[in-house]
Amino acid sequence: MVVAKEVIYRALGEGRNKLLEHEAYEFLKAYELPVPKFGLATTKDEAADIAERIGYPVVLKIVSQDIVHKSDVGGVKVNISSEQEVRKWFEVIMGNVKSRVPTARISGILIQEMVPQDIEVIVGATRDAVFGPVVMFGLGGIFVEVLRDVSLRITPLTEYDAEEMLEEIKAARILQGYRGAPPRDKKALVDIILKVGKLMEEIPEVTDVDLNPIMVFPEGAGAKIADARILIKRV
Repeated sequence: MVVAKEVIYRALGEGRNKLLEHEAYEFLKAYELPVPKFGLATTKDEAADIAERIGYPVVLKIVSQDIVHKSDVGGVKVNISSEQEVRKWFEVIMGNVKSRVPTARISGILIQEMVPQDIEVIVGATRDAVFGPVVMFGLGGIFVEVLRDVSLRITPLTEYDAEEMLEEIKAARILQGYRGAPPRDKKALVDIILKVGKLMEEIPEVTDVDLNPIMVFPEGAGAKIADARILIKRV
């Protein structure tokens, strides 16, 4: 919790209301949530060293408080599989961003483990003016964007609450295994839901959490957060 608070206070001290992506991973890691291996690079040499430590393939993403949609400015490259490619794409991404958003403040480039594709889910949280922290769970992709197939709970959460959330969505059968696909690791999802509820209770400066997508693997193989967005404010 101390590390998590330090990340929040550092961002607030810089006048920001959103954690940068590497800060979001640091914060979540402090709560023992399953984030990908990652590192922030400011040079192509650092990028190559971080990628070597993480292991290939990796993803490169621009990190800037002034850029919301990274892909729109050529700030993302996935499935990079060699040191030569890391060095090349570090320079390409930097060049793209500097030419398209010349006033953007750039913190560096995030080098991140490429999380294997699997069933996508979302876990989120917000602070309701009446009810306080509310945690949300749903399947990713079309299920959350079009069908709004989600379940909600007010904190504090119990393990039973989290288990019920998994069962309440219309697409719950996908997690149970379908058409020969194995059941997904529900235990890992319950753990994520409970930890998100806990951090919302313990860190009042966090207003919103959006973990999307989370890749959930077959039973016993866990789950991993592939992207994270955390909003904050001074209290």
